Amino acid sequence: MRARAPRKKNIAKHVATKSAVPPRYTKRNPEPSPSPDQWPASDHHVEREASWLAAHAPLGAHTSIAGGTHEAPARGRAISATAMQIFTKMASRWAERVCEDEECSAFISLLGETAIRETCAHDSYLINLASPDGVLRERSIASFTDELRRCNALGMNYLVSHPGNYMDNREDGLARNADAIAFALEQVPGKTILLMEMTAGSGTVLGSQFEEMADLLARLPARTRERVGVCVDTAHIFAAGYDLANDYEGVWSRFADIVGMHRLRMMHLNDSKAPLGSRRDRHELIGEGMIGEGAFRKIMNDPRFASVAKVIETPKLDNAEVTDRRMLNRLRSYIE
Repeated sequence: MRARAPRKKNIAKHVATKSAVPPRYTKRNPEPSPSPDQWPASDHHVEREASWLAAHAPLGAHTSIAGGTHEAPARGRAISATAMQIFTKMASRWAERVCEDEECSAFISLLGETAIRETCAHDSYLINLASPDGVLRERSIASFTDELRRCNALGMNYLVSHPGNYMDNREDGLARNADAIAFALEQVPGKTILLMEMTAGSGTVLGSQFEEMADLLARLPARTRERVGVCVDTAHIFAAGYDLANDYEGVWSRFADIVGMHRLRMMHLNDSKAPLGSRRDRHELIGEGMIGEGAFRKIMNDPRFASVAKVIETPKLDNAEVTDRRMLNRLRSYIE
């Protein structure tokens, strides 16, 4: 009797091809979905991550523009950012630059390929709109106006600026700052919103107290006031004396009463190396400084900030991409 030939297995039924569509992810229980850093590796990781990010408030980091502004969107995508802050030029130099049409178009186009929904620029560190020195103030106003023009050309949502250093008299400094802001916004109409950043308050720097910020906003003409909001830096206000670690509700209650929650358009989430009330601006990794993890957990779950863009400016350590992604994942893991 002839032996029966062994049956050949249909390998195609058992081996997935590269073109196979991965199964759709479905939530199996009502518990909150884990943050991206808690997901196991899988073929549909990217799809899940994009869906998760879209469901939460914009969160990102200050991102390098080395090689040109058009390089920033890819760096933002690499850290799973949904918000991004950049410099539009070298922040420590007066030299201005024009954002050419080709560069702006490339930035906007590449940004559209990412999950980034909120964009912000931080103006030059040299700008001092409150200065009593006529030459410095004139130069600052010109540079600030150019910053606004670049932001409009790049389609930026916000421009963050420090209120400046008054150097002589606080009231006069506030008046000079308000006049300069009004002038620049009149010169450069557009959709970019100016955000005045709360400061740590060292020396004669303006903007460390809620009352001072409210005073500055009140001095602006009504026609320009609606184009101005506030950016709260957690490290700055902690160093200025607002105890986010032990009086979280008290701090935000005072902010709401004095400045108004409707003015808060962005937060810089930074822990502080400097102690409470030290008036020293020293950023630390999230949860590893004097503010501690508790306040950041509260911020990430606070419904008042559900639509407020949040950007980290924490130390980059040896690898900016790795460190920023770790910090963003840490913040997302706090969401309950």
